[in-house]
Amino acid sequence: MVDEAVADPDEFDAELEDMVPESGKFSGKKIVLFIVLPLLLLGGIGAGVMFSGLLGSSEKDAHAAAATHAPPPVTTIFYDLPEMLVNLNSTGRRPSFLKIKVSLEVSNDAAAKRLAALRPRIIDHFQVYLRELRIDDLRGSAGIYRLREELLARVNSAVKPTKVENILFREVLVQ
Repeated sequence: MVDEAVADPDEFDAELEDMVPESGKFSGKKIVLFIVLPLLLLGGIGAGVMFSGLLGSSEKDAHAAAATHAPPPVTTIFYDLPEMLVNLNSTGRRPSFLKIKVSLEVSNDAAAKRLAALRPRIIDHFQVYLRELRIDDLRGSAGIYRLREELLARVNSAVKPTKVENILFREVLVQ
């Protein structure tokens, strides 16, 4: 049985010569297939393992990195405006109404106090704009987005130099 497993050395040399071209060099296809492709595969696997965090990182390291790069906490204050009911610009006989409740987002108490002092001006700016809207202006998410952007621009012009960060709709009802 051992004799069958050992091959004749001359046969082995003949098979090896068949694999190597006559010039003694490997062809470009064989270099790519046997050298470059395995190196690329190993490099890709190594990079994948490294970036997935499987090597040497722990949850403690991840939390420590997040804690060192975390932005400072931001205080946010929401100032609620009273409910507004306005009739919309309509061409038909039947009137249309908009009922809206909004909150204004500011970054500190001083800004909230300034909003309280300028509340009549803010409401006036909102009402003048809202009365010119049509029902078609409020259709869909794009209409509500445009409404938010317009109200934000108007409130920021009314309370300058204070900056309102965002407008949050608590209720929007069109009848």
